[in-house]
Amino acid sequence: MAEQQSTADLIRQAGEQISALVRDEIQLARVELAEKGRRAGLGVGMFGGAAVTLHFAIGALLVAAGLGLAHVMPGWAAALVVAAVLFVIAAVEAFLGRRQLQRTTPWKPARAMDGVRADVHTISEAVEERNRR
Repeated sequence: MAEQQSTADLIRQAGEQISALVRDEIQLARVELAEKGRRAGLGVGMFGGAAVTLHFAIGALLVAAGLGLAHVMPGWAAALVVAAVLFVIAAVEAFLGRRQLQRTTPWKPARAMDGVRADVHTISEAVEERNRR
């Protein structure tokens, strides 16, 4: 069937197919980048949470220091325990945030790029096959 078609028809069909391929690859790149953006947002949010928690931990340490210096009684020990717990929470949030950010790199749509490479390879092979005939 392809041998019976004119060159103009084959070029028109190739143009239509290439346009469709490009649109599909662009859509894949959009989806892939949106997914990476969501992960980056989650990671940045966790770093923000770590910063807020660290702020409260420092506040608790200051309260503990003030109570310890002012009264030398068990109240400061409780404040230190609270501060230690807040530091642990901040460390966990920072670790999880870092892991989320690492999952988003590299910032290129790798699957879409692989698809474009495969498409170009397939088209090149088809053109070479057509030229051999």
